[in-house]
Amino acid sequence: MPLRTTASRRDFLKGSAALAGASVLAGCESAAPPSVATYTRIPTLHPQHNERTRGWLRYLWQKATTPDDWSYGGEEPHPWWDQYTVPPLLSYPRFDLSDSSYAILLMADQTPAWREVYTRIMDELATRHTAYWAAIDWNTFIGPSPDRQNYPDALMQQWPERVRGNYDAPGWTANGVEPWGLDPDPIGATGNLFFRGWLNLVLSIYKYVSGNDKWEQPWLVAGYENEHFEWTQPRIVDYLRRQYTDQPEGPHCENTKIWPYCNSAAGLGIYLSDQLGGRPAHGVFENWVEFCRDNYMGINDRNQIEWMTSYYDPIENFKVNGSGAGGAGVAFHLLPQSPELATRIYESLVESLGWSDPRRQIQPSIPGLIIARALGDNTVIERLTAAAEREYDPRWFGEDMSRFGWWFNLDEPWPRGQRSAQMMVNEIGEGDWITAFQANHLDKYAAPTVEGVDFPNLGICQAWNDKESGVLYVSTYAADPSRRGEASSYRIANLPDSAKAVVLQDGAALEVEAADANSIIVRSDIDNHRLQIYTGWFGQQVAVRPEAEAAPAAAVGVSVTRKTADENARTAEAVMLSGSAGCPCCVGAA
Repeated sequence: MPLRTTASRRDFLKGSAALAGASVLAGCESAAPPSVATYTRIPTLHPQHNERTRGWLRYLWQKATTPDDWSYGGEEPHPWWDQYTVPPLLSYPRFDLSDSSYAILLMADQTPAWREVYTRIMDELATRHTAYWAAIDWNTFIGPSPDRQNYPDALMQQWPERVRGNYDAPGWTANGVEPWGLDPDPIGATGNLFFRGWLNLVLSIYKYVSGNDKWEQPWLVAGYENEHFEWTQPRIVDYLRRQYTDQPEGPHCENTKIWPYCNSAAGLGIYLSDQLGGRPAHGVFENWVEFCRDNYMGINDRNQIEWMTSYYDPIENFKVNGSGAGGAGVAFHLLPQSPELATRIYESLVESLGWSDPRRQIQPSIPGLIIARALGDNTVIERLTAAAEREYDPRWFGEDMSRFGWWFNLDEPWPRGQRSAQMMVNEIGEGDWITAFQANHLDKYAAPTVEGVDFPNLGICQAWNDKESGVLYVSTYAADPSRRGEASSYRIANLPDSAKAVVLQDGAALEVEAADANSIIVRSDIDNHRLQIYTGWFGQQVAVRPEAEAAPAAAVGVSVTRKTADENARTAEAVMLSGSAGCPCCVGAA
């Protein structure tokens, strides 16, 4: 496979110089920012997607559902999957997959009564993450790097003199070096944590979003020379648990190097798996957090973090340390699972980088802004948001200008995937990076649910079951503006009793069509509408149809039961008088 190996090696070499004297966790900052007007989020009774979130969702749907070939025989993934950011460490398309899953996690918590589109996207992300190109570095960077003598001198100065010229630069995964030898399985290898750790995070997010156990059943991952290996998501968690038990310093990300950055992400996937009822495993990772605090950072007598380890090589027994500012990515992943240490890192960043000091000009920071939002640090939120709007180049794009992303002033045909996906975490107004991982909506799988929506023509920006009133709030919009006004329909499933359902659209009663004892059909059009659906669900468990039996609303034929107009109007009046119908529509819907 000379062509594939050459291309991978070229990308690796192109980025190796960037490691010299730079913080690899700080990301790439843009220059010459345009002036972009800020926008306003309007508070609502229940969470809903704002315009930017809806624009990103449409683009991510396009990326995820457009077929491309990540297999052994494929040339390479579609170029809109980010293979360019922070070379040679993160310049692989799998990091676009994991980063893209974060916004989906928060979107699903905003509209827990609508999850089919998120489920499809997450499944597409997960499927690509098991294909050959997802582990292209592990599958092609075999043995010692042939360029050990050619690294920039500034990079080699970071290492002890005894290893210079005989040492692999960060980013060279070195599958096959001693003492492990060649391991064709990218998940079961001793090293390669930054593959299985993020894969497990993606699979855990998939399970929470969907409620489906698909990835808990056996599936195959493609490895070296296209050999395939059987795994399940619980097996990955168990393997990680054993590794953290045996190696309190953490598993190797690439062979010989332990990175706090990818270890923190691996822990986050274990943490979410625990929240979803998996075999408890995060306790052993908490031991790693203590090890990180004691060994991978330096704290002075003023309780400030002066330095953090970029990576540690236990074989050669040395660390490469950077400034405390390099810990932003670590704090980002640690915040939901280890908030005390993450907050400590964040506070050190606020002081050292001047995020809260109005006298200082600051650079934007994606992880810093996410943490500030989660902690409610309004001063830092305001300053970092202004910096991002000024320098990160947010744009609407597409033939109908209905897609949104962040372009970072790069001359590229699509938004830069990894950093755009991370930045979108800040756009999901009601989302919270901490609470999203607490899995607070586990009852959504049995609750009334919107199904069979004709996305991306019709969009859902609000889908929330109010347990106090027994009303499901739904707001729709024309996700494809060119289809506005066309007829459309969808199903409300998991009702306690479809005969008792009432549907109001924009304050007027709709005729109720009962498809069966526990679901109804809503017939409307592709446009902005507010719906209040009296379901009679107050948090109780209801019978849930097997996943295989769920049919899209568009495929539903004749309904079983129709309420008379008088019956519907009388019940609708009762709902209106109760005050349950006072829900605002989607922010910015046009």
